[in-house]
Amino acid sequence: MPDDDVTAEVGARLARGLGRRGLLRAMGTLGAAIAAAVPLAGRASADADAVPASRVRLPGRVLQPGTGPIDGRHYLRSDPDQVLWGYLPRVGDEPVLRMRSGETVTIDTVSHEGILEDQGRDPVAYFANKGVRRRDVLDDAIAIAAGYDRTPRDFDVDGPHVVTGPVFVEGAEPGDVLKVETLSALPRVPYGVVSSRHGKGALSAAFADLARSEVMPPIETDGRATGDPVRYGNVSTFTPVTTRRGSAVGRLPVGHSGEVTFPIEPFAGLMGVATTSAASATDPSVNSIPPTKGGGNIDISLLGLDSAFYLPVVAEGALFHVGDPHFAMGDGEVALTALEGSLRLTFRLTVCKRGDGRAPGVAFGYPFAETPDAWVPIGLSDPDGAIGGQVSDLDVAMRRAVVNALDFLQDELGMDRSTAYAYLSAGADFAVSQVVDRTVGVHGIIRKEHFRHRA
Repeated sequence: MPDDDVTAEVGARLARGLGRRGLLRAMGTLGAAIAAAVPLAGRASADADAVPASRVRLPGRVLQPGTGPIDGRHYLRSDPDQVLWGYLPRVGDEPVLRMRSGETVTIDTVSHEGILEDQGRDPVAYFANKGVRRRDVLDDAIAIAAGYDRTPRDFDVDGPHVVTGPVFVEGAEPGDVLKVETLSALPRVPYGVVSSRHGKGALSAAFADLARSEVMPPIETDGRATGDPVRYGNVSTFTPVTTRRGSAVGRLPVGHSGEVTFPIEPFAGLMGVATTSAASATDPSVNSIPPTKGGGNIDISLLGLDSAFYLPVVAEGALFHVGDPHFAMGDGEVALTALEGSLRLTFRLTVCKRGDGRAPGVAFGYPFAETPDAWVPIGLSDPDGAIGGQVSDLDVAMRRAVVNALDFLQDELGMDRSTAYAYLSAGADFAVSQVVDRTVGVHGIIRKEHFRHRA
């Protein structure tokens, strides 16, 4: 189990990484290097917060609620009465925080891994079995596991995610766009968990074309018939985080004495706005698993530091919410989860009005993303989520991502649509966002450097 010194080293690596990526530049204008040539990225509103000078610094410890660096103007904890477990906020739900457009908010997110029913719903006992001391287990995770009662829990039906919010952003009205900029992401603990569960993931027994020997976890370990989640045979892999040659990495064993390491690149897998006014707080339309046009469990690994995520607003105040914090994730998220771990995230939330130039036109009807280096059109197989059934078809998601990319290139950059189609085939990439959230996703990567020298 890494000690507090390792936690400090992780923070040091992340802080250094943020510096190299030009994090301060992102406070004003994402993609500043080409903003003059392509005036899309959007600048922070005139009344936006000044960027906290101390935002990039070492946690130096496990980030229990209210301790350590808090970089935003506002601070939101994940207490049991400020989260929904497995469900998303609805249009009209009472916000847990109100803020002005352009302000910043720091949110303590809580990972669901280690508190779920198949892990015993006791994070102290679960992580003690991995060598983690009680003082290094988050108090808010313990409180949620023991005392959450806002909705009944049904492990086989509910989403797994601890969703914090909603946050009411003043001035946001239906028809607007909410721009969500990720300004900082600090691991709250120096460990995470990757889980694979029966009936889920890319190699589920539900896929008829898989040979029995190819299913993961193995079919013979499937104990779902017992009705006891602890006996389901799900596999959760504890993953310590440390530094290796100056880089923050996750570590997993290879054979008897080797190991594989992979980079820590934190981001929130779930960022969304309210989209439905379902009568019940546990209606399938607000289940936290499938992403929708309001974002939600979008699971796009590019949405980390320096990124902007544009979401079409349906509810007054937008009702922003966040969860599913990730330390790292490969495109596809094939086993079911990423390296899940609690993060302290700071966002700037800005309301964009149609015609003000702060958001691309496609974002007024569909989620859209941006990094300092790329524009990221998004396609979902079933953007209404669980409403009217569930479609998990990567072909559908791919086609929608391409259409949204074409709309962006034509409407924002002035490209002839046929030329844009040719360019996407020759110069852009399309990646599988994830295949495990019922609604599957594809995202495009249109590199800004390709457009630096436009006439």
